[in-house]
Amino acid sequence: MIKTVIFDLGKVLIPFDFARGYRALEQHCNCPAPEIRQRIASTDLVPRFETGLVAPRDFVVQLSGILGLAITYDQFCEIWSSIFLPDPIIPEPMLAGLRAQYRLLLLSNTNAFHFEMIRASYPLIRHFDDLVLSYEVKAMKPAPAIYQAAIASARCRPEECFFTDDMPAYVEGARRQGIDAVEFQSLAQLERDLEARGIQWR
Repeated sequence: MIKTVIFDLGKVLIPFDFARGYRALEQHCNCPAPEIRQRIASTDLVPRFETGLVAPRDFVVQLSGILGLAITYDQFCEIWSSIFLPDPIIPEPMLAGLRAQYRLLLLSNTNAFHFEMIRASYPLIRHFDDLVLSYEVKAMKPAPAIYQAAIASARCRPEECFFTDDMPAYVEGARRQGIDAVEFQSLAQLERDLEARGIQWR
């Protein structure tokens, strides 16, 4: 029997588009958006930031050097968080209904900039009993440590946890830890997967 329901954040709860951030950054440097993406991807700076190994201000300094950015810290924070779109994918009533009957967790690869903005801008975050965030637990999906942190927060056995994520590798990582996990493709598909397990939210 499922006792804890665990959601990924990006492209499950809230949609995002990295291209929005790249287009905004190109206004402050001499790199076109595709080159910005390539330069960032060629380093391990973002993974180290999202595992809490680089402090926010150090991240801005280092990325500004990589891209040749002429930008203030506050401007950067705003641009870096501009990737998120306003309308959530999962309706709040579903989250509220789930929380009424199950422990509800968020499990996300994220960073301090993004999550500060998410917390301030998306009221649905209040429905979660706990937040398992990569930059806080110092591990990113699909590393076993982040799922183990989620299981500890779930306060039940792995097989009593249901998890959904849009990344197949992250779903498989959860399954390797004994969690009942499915790939998120749409709200309708998620509803079917919940119903198949007898998970109630209405």
